[in-house]
Amino acid sequence: MNPSNKEGKSVAIIGAGIAGLSCATRLQALGYEVDLFEKSHGPSGRMSTRHGDGWSADHGAQYFTARDPLFIKEVHSWLKHDVARIWHPHIEVFESGQWHQSQSKETRFVGYPGMNSPGKYLAKGLNIHYEQTIEAIKYQHNQWHLSSKESGEHTKQFDWISLALPAPQTRALANILHKDIDTITSNTNMKACWTVMARFQVKPPVTFDAAFINQQIISWMSRNNSKPGRSGIESWTIHANPQWSEEFIELPKEEATALILKCANMLGLDCQNAEISTHKWRYASGFTSPILGSYIHPDLKLSVCGDWVNGGRVEGAWMSGYQLANQISLL
Repeated sequence: MNPSNKEGKSVAIIGAGIAGLSCATRLQALGYEVDLFEKSHGPSGRMSTRHGDGWSADHGAQYFTARDPLFIKEVHSWLKHDVARIWHPHIEVFESGQWHQSQSKETRFVGYPGMNSPGKYLAKGLNIHYEQTIEAIKYQHNQWHLSSKESGEHTKQFDWISLALPAPQTRALANILHKDIDTITSNTNMKACWTVMARFQVKPPVTFDAAFINQQIISWMSRNNSKPGRSGIESWTIHANPQWSEEFIELPKEEATALILKCANMLGLDCQNAEISTHKWRYASGFTSPILGSYIHPDLKLSVCGDWVNGGRVEGAWMSGYQLANQISLL
């Protein structure tokens, strides 16, 4: 073992979404040596922004709120460093065939200039191995060994491992290690989300910046250009509802897109002349019941964090990672 790690100070974190980044930054601040492994080419997970020729669209998380004092403090840091700003959208609600104005008074934050900006900010100073899909982990001689699809078995070994992945991926990777993993992940009903991004040459004649939709294929529509820092071609994000998305996740992309756009047209957003892109989030929402916050197995030095073990939402993800890091530091 590396002498600098003789006190159990090396940690591998699988997944560089908000939970993994939060866990890593906190552990690093507590003196741990941390390596993150991320299958994508950048950080932030579902706090993501898609870029194209002259356009961008937040196609994952649309905004976030802050309620816990710890996360409020973190968000204030993001605001101070100008990687997040407050969003003041005009929101309407469609329910029972009628439109009405939202009565919600919540403060909504967005990443600036894109939803992935807070994640990029957290990633600075961290040792992240991108485009590394971890396929196998094993605990041998009190050390964790990792193998990735791209690089095979990694030479570096770790004292601790934290899985910051969606529940099904956590189960696939660690189910054989301990029955707790099977129990926790089985109690999480992760659902998919079909997402359509529509670009327009002129602003559509609708009266809202964002809309909550009930009892329809679509659950959310949002004008990306209404958010601070967004520029370029007029773009909209349309999320299908989780139940419909899960039921029809295996539809061909063209068929799913056509059904979503038909619903959007019925709701007043005519995308006939828009340029369209579609993304399928296989694991978009869901959480354990009861809420665990995070999971840790002290003997195996195995841990789990993520929005799905802490009630969902961006705040839940960040809190899960932060609190897990504190737990590890006490063992």
